[in-house]
Amino acid sequence: MIYEKTRDLLLQETQLVKDAADIQGKLRNAVFGREWTDFENQISAMNSIENRLAGLESEREQLFDVYESLTRKNALSSKTDAKGRFYAIAAVLPEKQRNDLTAIYRALKLDSMKLKLANETFLAYLGGIKSTLKDFFDLAFPESVGKMYTKNGTHFSQDMSSMVLNRSF
Repeated sequence: MIYEKTRDLLLQETQLVKDAADIQGKLRNAVFGREWTDFENQISAMNSIENRLAGLESEREQLFDVYESLTRKNALSSKTDAKGRFYAIAAVLPEKQRNDLTAIYRALKLDSMKLKLANETFLAYLGGIKSTLKDFFDLAFPESVGKMYTKNGTHFSQDMSSMVLNRSF
């Protein structure tokens, strides 16, 4: 039972990570194509995947807790991280099942790392663009450097009346 349920959860997580990678590609294309409506739709889809992944992770942790209480083995109690708990569960399974689960788990971790790297690269790209645009506007319009505007586009004066100074040394 523990093998089948864990395998099913890992496969669902793997599929969600692959779906997230597809959406991440669509996000990148939306930014490159300046399609902001599509960008917002993809962000919503990514948030949905994130919530489902969190639910599956929670379900897996609960499964491990139930397994531990049913077997009355405290082998998992000493394992505080998810990776340690997973391998403690896998260690008690027959070899074929253990090999199958660990292969799926390693593939999931690899896909997750690839997605994380792609996201970090994309965020670095966006940060570079933001910095370049800020520098350009600071040079092109030096009179507006440091000015803030409201959502309506009106100038927001920086009121210093709320500033508090510590006068004791």
